Amino acid sequence: MTEHFPPHSRRKSKYTPRTVPESKVATSAMIASLDSEGRDTIAAPFGNALIELAKTRDDIVGLSADLSKYTDLHVFANAYPDRFYQMGMAEQVMISAAAGLAREGFTPFATTYAVFASRRAYDFICMAIAEENLPVKICCALPGLTTGYGPSHQATEDLAIMRGMPNLTVLDPCDAIDTMQATKVIADHPGPVYMRLLRGQVPNVLGAYDYQFKLGKAQMIHDGSDVLFIASGFMTMRVLDAAKALAKDGVSCAVLHSPTIKPLDAETITAEAAKGGRLVVTAENHSVTGGLGEAVAATLMRAGVHVPFRQIGLPDEFLDAGALPTLHQQYGLTVDAVCQSVKSWVAQ
Repeated sequence: MTEHFPPHSRRKSKYTPRTVPESKVATSAMIASLDSEGRDTIAAPFGNALIELAKTRDDIVGLSADLSKYTDLHVFANAYPDRFYQMGMAEQVMISAAAGLAREGFTPFATTYAVFASRRAYDFICMAIAEENLPVKICCALPGLTTGYGPSHQATEDLAIMRGMPNLTVLDPCDAIDTMQATKVIADHPGPVYMRLLRGQVPNVLGAYDYQFKLGKAQMIHDGSDVLFIASGFMTMRVLDAAKALAKDGVSCAVLHSPTIKPLDAETITAEAAKGGRLVVTAENHSVTGGLGEAVAATLMRAGVHVPFRQIGLPDEFLDAGALPTLHQQYGLTVDAVCQSVKSWVAQ
């Protein structure tokens, strides 16, 4: 039986909607690529790396949940249309199909946005792929705060979600070079992989440091005596720039890049932290809950390494929508914000 209330006596909701500032930001500013920082770039490193793999390996196939253009898989699809599967807006179906292809001897690269893989398809990844330890590579765009479209598209907790899944290797590459090298390496890895992607014109930063991606390994990019940055994803770019700026203020910073979030390189991280005399600062494009920072902290605690420790990352909350440069400043991911935080911590 339907209950009716006269207008003057209708029940009032106790729910208070979240206040979101009015935005007149153009779409381009909300999905802007990191190439706006004035760096050298490489176009579609993930898709082009797959093309190179496919030239010598007929087991390489690609799947998309209607987002190939937005994960850079479209360049692979254009080069090898007979090895590309458009699954439509059905991430769970895509993951199940990838599992089936892996069972038949293929090496599937399944792509979508990070929010859709980590939230919507989690159970399918867990049961169909990870439990069976199948060689499916799940490669996802829009990690963390790389889009201004708000919580529906901002995968700020994907690393935390995926770190807890047994058998799954989790990667957060820094730039185009890291992504291209990692793509080729994970194709040979016998188990499942979750890898974050930057798309479009992706900065080339690590090429200047004679860098070589190694699965499961953190690498010292720049040494220093006052601060030890341990970073992943595009935050490695930011802390490298911050290290240069801080050096002018007399603060010497080391940068340890950790593209493999799981399994974490505990040996290198503990060895560097145990040298002593340095503030350890983790930096990640992810929530401070459950990502690189907490993984590093747990590693150091288990090893009995007790050092001053701070985190740079996103807050444990749903983020605003808007222009990326503004959001990065708001949430403390810019070079200036990193420098200000470090100088305040060093001064304590």
